[in-house]
Amino acid sequence: MRVLRAMAILCGALLTGLVPFSATAQEWPAKPVTIVVPWPPGGPSDIAARPIAKGLTELLGQTFLVENRGGAGGNVGTAAVTKSAPDGYTLLITSSAPIVINPSLYSSMPFDPAKDLIPITNLLRVPLVLVAHPSVPANNLKELIEHIKAQKGTFQYASAGNGTPQHLTGELFKSVAKLDMIHVPYKGSAPAINDLLGGHVPVMFDSMIAITPHIKAGKVKAIAMSGAQRSPQFPDIPTFAELGYPEVESYAWYGFFAPAGMPKELVDKINAAALKAMKMPDFQKTLADTGSDFVGDTPENFAKFVEAEREKWSKVVKASGARVD
Repeated sequence: MRVLRAMAILCGALLTGLVPFSATAQEWPAKPVTIVVPWPPGGPSDIAARPIAKGLTELLGQTFLVENRGGAGGNVGTAAVTKSAPDGYTLLITSSAPIVINPSLYSSMPFDPAKDLIPITNLLRVPLVLVAHPSVPANNLKELIEHIKAQKGTFQYASAGNGTPQHLTGELFKSVAKLDMIHVPYKGSAPAINDLLGGHVPVMFDSMIAITPHIKAGKVKAIAMSGAQRSPQFPDIPTFAELGYPEVESYAWYGFFAPAGMPKELVDKINAAALKAMKMPDFQKTLADTGSDFVGDTPENFAKFVEAEREKWSKVVKASGARVD
């Protein structure tokens, strides 16, 4: 009898322990939700996050707030999310850098993205564009490479920060074209673009999300694109592959993540809501404006994609010899 009674108590305790998780998923969101973007306002991750936050607010009847927490190549804001409660009230939207690049780039990380985060869905996948300030005396890739070589190691290129796809795509280009360039990292895409527009740096790689308005306005010269095919949005911009550099193929992607430990039922609920938000007019406009296809996915498939990207970029980091600490 004592054994049966003990087993009954244990089973009751286990069932009681499951109730909060089920209730959390059923009731979520019962209060405002914070979506952390680990980059300054105005950058590509921000551009992806804001229409998602608006869509989720409209769909779920609770406020979804975007909070920008930049620093350390996306590590600061991302670390804050990994340390938050896995209850659905603190989420992350970020570029790939802190998820699949920084672990190879930094000798010490404040979190392990493979263990401390749960992938929810991919949001955007876009090629990068090499752009130049109008004052740069080059109108195509051949002329730009000749100009860079003539600078004998003093030529600079900007990026959104150490370890970002923009940075490593620049390193990839530098390696493949055998160039000597100085990397100038910024704390996000927006400040880098501002200095490019001001003529303080001559060129940079950036995703189509952030640089498209400036290309259309004629404020920068688009030299080449890192996608496998030309963009329907900019059919006149050639790919690196067309110009003799097929190795320079790269994409910036922006994903939705949650802290590890979140119940699967809640992960699936957030995933379903995000996919609905991605089909709403505001986000569809973001897809069109940035030249991204719809890449919403299941948490399981997105996790596989993230792992493949981690393997790919770790090889690029090792080959480039890039380190930031």
